[in-house]
Amino acid sequence: QAQLAESGGGSVQTGGSLRLSCATSTWTFSSYCMAWFRQAPGKEREGVAALCSDGTTDYADSVQGRFTISRDDAKNTLYLEMNTLKPEDTAAYYCAAAWWLAAGLDPRWYNYWGQGTQVTVSS
Repeated sequence: QAQLAESGGGSVQTGGSLRLSCATSTWTFSSYCMAWFRQAPGKEREGVAALCSDGTTDYADSVQGRFTISRDDAKNTLYLEMNTLKPEDTAAYYCAAAWWLAAGLDPRWYNYWGQGTQVTVSS
């Protein structure tokens, strides 16, 4: 069974940085795509960044140039480096895995999800 565990969330001020981690099993890490999503209160879950096994990455326009998704194969861990954080980045962040190479940032293609980690950015 796939298990994904996020960590690294916290509270920062505008302009600050955080790095989120998502530890997974070897089996989960072999999925075609892994991604980060976020959900703010009262809003729909949105894709933030995706990294697929063919090396392609996909970023939401709102985070392009500020966030970087990466993975460490030796540790079965997915990362999200977040810089120049803004209050509108405040949300619960989730990592997810998909066995579909074209999954991109569409949450419908993601089969397994972590429990989430909270990021709060204050002005």
